[in-house]
Amino acid sequence: MPEGSPSPQRIQAEEDARRRTVRGLIKLLQSRHLDERWKAAEALERVGDATAVQPLIDALNDPFVDVSWIAAKTLGTIGNGRAYDPLLKALSSEEKWLRIGAAIGLGRLGDPRAVPALIEKMKDRDALVRKHAAWALGRLGDKSALEVLKEATKDPDRRVRESAGEALARLEAAS
Repeated sequence: MPEGSPSPQRIQAEEDARRRTVRGLIKLLQSRHLDERWKAAEALERVGDATAVQPLIDALNDPFVDVSWIAAKTLGTIGNGRAYDPLLKALSSEEKWLRIGAAIGLGRLGDPRAVPALIEKMKDRDALVRKHAAWALGRLGDKSALEVLKEATKDPDRRVRESAGEALARLEAAS
């Protein structure tokens, strides 16, 4: 073993501690206390463990959007394909913050199947949803989004215009 490298026992101990942390955070996702649930969803984003995918999918239905929108973003960060369908469903929520979280999650997830739904969200009544849909489209890098992103550079909301411009630049740089 090279000098300065952690021992196999230390590596195992760190992995065991990480697993305990993830189990504890998953348990907190089901707490009766709102602040514990949203903090757990946020912390799971930093940990990025696939064992949290199903509990986070369940958290998309939390009665408080403070939890569900963070769960949506976190699912995208973890990057597990099981999150695709639940995130796509969340993109159609009546709750704008869940739609925003779902757009971010889908952009992070990187599944090109989300492009048509995100293009549709460029017509959303809420500017922040349009802004994050544009961001996600830029991140996914699908050329079929070029036209809608060009149109969004004329959106009445400055944030949408800026996000669409950045997404277009990203798409053009990729070609």
